[in-house]
This record gives sequence, structure tokens and C-alpha cells, in this order.
Amino acid sequence: MRVLGVDPGLTRCGVGVVEGVPGRTCQLVAVDVLTTDPGDDLAARLLALDTALTEMVAAYRPDAVAVERVFSQHNVRTVMGTAQAGAVAVLAAARAGLPVQTYTPSEVKAAVTGSGQADKAQVTAMVTRLLRLADPPRPADAADALALAICHVWRGSTQAKLTAARIAAAGSVAARTTGAEVATAVRRGGAR
Repeated sequence: MRVLGVDPGLTRCGVGVVEGVPGRTCQLVAVDVLTTDPGDDLAARLLALDTALTEMVAAYRPDAVAVERVFSQHNVRTVMGTAQAGAVAVLAAARAGLPVQTYTPSEVKAAVTGSGQADKAQVTAMVTRLLRLADPPRPADAADALALAICHVWRGSTQAKLTAARIAAAGSVAARTTGAEVATAVRRGGAR
């Protein structure tokens, strides 16, 4: 499975692509940090992110996209920029017909380090180790994007299977209910 991880940000947006399967070592495919100028118009900045993310999706052809879920911060302006950048990433994936999963920072940290309380240095160190990189990905936004992609490879496929099983079970129940309703209608003299 090839996953594009996005650590959203309006000024710096980390993007990383890894390939792997649950329980195995992932391989680095690509990593970058997309930047926009804070002095530019908001619409132009969002368009630049959309263009760059759309190009990455086309170039690396991921099977899924993992985006960090925006969490509460004290700085409302930072939260808004992060949320807008995250929405652009979700839109780029949806436009390409790719499944998108969002993860909280704690979920990503727990998946990669074993602790939802890990700091950025610990996440970077584990990403470096897990991907067998000679040097840590810099800046932290790049390491965070790779951590998101690793998290999805290891957790996302399991979540997708559970969701598919729930949908199949719900469909089976609906089919049995519909079948029972049809049988009742037939006994009553035919369906309407």
C-alpha cells in the first residue's frame, strides 16, 4: 500500500509518501515541505497548496491519503490556517477518488512511538529508524507527514477492513429484513 501523509499547514505543509504493509517495515518514496508566503493572498496560498498536492497525487499515485486532524490550539489564526490546509489535502484526495483518513496527533504518535505523549524529537527519531534513513527528515513537518503515512499503513488498512465488515453486516441485515418484508407481502396477497 502506498500512502501520502499530509501534515497540514498554511505556511509549511509537510508531505510524505511511504509504501508498506501492516507489520512490516515501510519504505520511503518521497518527502517534501510545501511552503506558501504569509504575505500572499489567502486564496493564492490555498490554490498553491492545492496545485502542489494534486501534482504529488498524480506523480506518486498513492492508494490512500492520511491527514492530521486539526486539534484545538490557543491561537485561532493558526488553527484556521491548519484547518484550511487540511481541507485542501482532503479535497485533492477526493478529486483523485482516493480514500482519506484523518488521525489525531496522539494517534500518530502512539502508532509510531508507542506513546501518544511523545514529543517531536521522539517522532522524528522513530520515523528515521522505521524508514531506515541515514539522516532525520527535516524540518519536523516532513517527519510528521511521514509518521502520518506510516500510521495509516499500519492502522488504516485494519480500520478499512473493520468498516467494510460493518457495512457488509449491515447490508446483510438489511437484505434479510427486506426478504422478510417481501415474504410477508407475498403471503398477504402480493407486493404493492
